Amino acid sequence: MTARLALTGLTKRFGVVTALDDVTLEVARGEIVAVVGESGAGKSTLARCAVGLVPWNAGEVWHEGAPISTMDEPARRAMRRRAQLVLQDAGLALDPRQRVGDALAEARAIHGLPLRDNLLDPVGLPRALTERFPHEVSGGQRQRVLLARALAVEPDLLLLDEPTAALDTLTRARLLATLDEVIRAHRLTAMIITHDVAAAAQLAHRVVVLEGGRVVESGPTMAVVRAPAHPYTRRLMAAAR
Repeated sequence: MTARLALTGLTKRFGVVTALDDVTLEVARGEIVAVVGESGAGKSTLARCAVGLVPWNAGEVWHEGAPISTMDEPARRAMRRRAQLVLQDAGLALDPRQRVGDALAEARAIHGLPLRDNLLDPVGLPRALTERFPHEVSGGQRQRVLLARALAVEPDLLLLDEPTAALDTLTRARLLATLDEVIRAHRLTAMIITHDVAAAAQLAHRVVVLEGGRVVESGPTMAVVRAPAHPYTRRLMAAAR
């Protein structure tokens, strides 16, 4: 399969701290890959580099075989429509002064897409929520609104940064079911950034384990979950159990 997203030798430093250290991985078309690791492993930095929001020190990011570093601004804009990053903190990602419907409409307008009135349908939210402000909906609903905003621009690739963080057990289960349905119904490629090993096992075809900015293990999800080879991965699995 052709890689929709590829990172080759990606290195990112913040001063003397190396957040990503020679990371190489691919996400094939139609594949769901989970990048798992503890806080500080470099997962969120990886996601931001993957869509060109954070510059890196060495290596390259490729979308559909094209390197980001050589893209002109129109090409980068088109890439960012096709590759949507869904951030972890919905409270910060949504403008508190903007109604939900306006946020969805703005996303389409930015990319020159005509307005549609059913943008909450794919994530299972009632259309009445378009009239509400972010503080008027629950945490789980805000996370779904972020997902709806990403889907509104008709992407090919979703990058989900800790989508289940800070959600209660029932809300988490519902969101995971929605993600599974949405990704498969729209035939999307997805990278899920998470410390939630159970979420990775439920959704992903393949797992990449990140420790201290380095890939220490990767493979088919069930193979990694059932028989982790690296000591760090074994610790993650033991903690999850």
